Amino acid sequence: MNGFLIIDKPKGVTSHDVVAKVKRAINANKVGHTGTLDPFATGVLLLCINEATSLARVFEGDIKEYIAEMKLGEETDTYDIDGRITNTYDISSIKNEDVVSVMNGFKGKISQTPPMFSAIKKNGVPLYKLARKGVDVEREQRDINIYEIDILEISLKFSGPYVKFRVLCSKGTYIRSLCYDIGKKLGCGAHLVSLQRTRNGRFSLKDSCQIDSVSVDRVITLEEMFKDISAFFVDEKGAGSIMNGMLPDIKDACQTLAQGDMVKFMFQGRIIALGQFNGNKIKFIRVFKNI
Repeated sequence: MNGFLIIDKPKGVTSHDVVAKVKRAINANKVGHTGTLDPFATGVLLLCINEATSLARVFEGDIKEYIAEMKLGEETDTYDIDGRITNTYDISSIKNEDVVSVMNGFKGKISQTPPMFSAIKKNGVPLYKLARKGVDVEREQRDINIYEIDILEISLKFSGPYVKFRVLCSKGTYIRSLCYDIGKKLGCGAHLVSLQRTRNGRFSLKDSCQIDSVSVDRVITLEEMFKDISAFFVDEKGAGSIMNGMLPDIKDACQTLAQGDMVKFMFQGRIIALGQFNGNKIKFIRVFKNI
């Protein structure tokens, strides 16, 4: 059983907790995910099952959508609600139009500094381990893309000061850092208080299942996941070649492929390998010997 599961991660558990529970529930040998959600965050978590764990990198670059809420007037050391408050600010001069103007300025390609409380490594050591010791090190900025950012609600005076917003972003985006940077730009500080991932690539919350209702029947097969990519159908001899790491003779068929296209090799209705067209040849991404 190789495939994928879409989980609606609940609040209060780690992504690793979800992986471990699903592994037990469906008796899988291996389970992995394509992008961590912090314990306080909820929403779409794409899991890879058994041999499909080797395909996690295929989905890591998928566009992600979030619904986030940030609190103005306070900064924390983790940039989120789980951290220690490090600075407080007077927000009495902040107006709704200030928030709109500043947040719109974050649309498009921007550079972002990852938070110290992250799994990014510095000289082989995760930053969060250094942060827990009170060590702050320089972090390299990363180029990210905020494709869309829509303000859903601004509440500065009554139940606030909170701003709820939707963001569509590229790989590598830290919503915590986005909130921190927005707060800096406003001059009043901010931190993330709630986060829900509503979409991961082509999968949304409506495609997901609750962790307590996980079953083998909910596993998305390789054939379903990759139903829309180009296929090469091979006979028993061709399948044998693929299992030994050799490409069958498909040179003429490659003329229809574009640079970077993914392809699948089919034998008796099953995907036995995935590849990618680079230059003038196909390179295997994964050969599935246990189908």
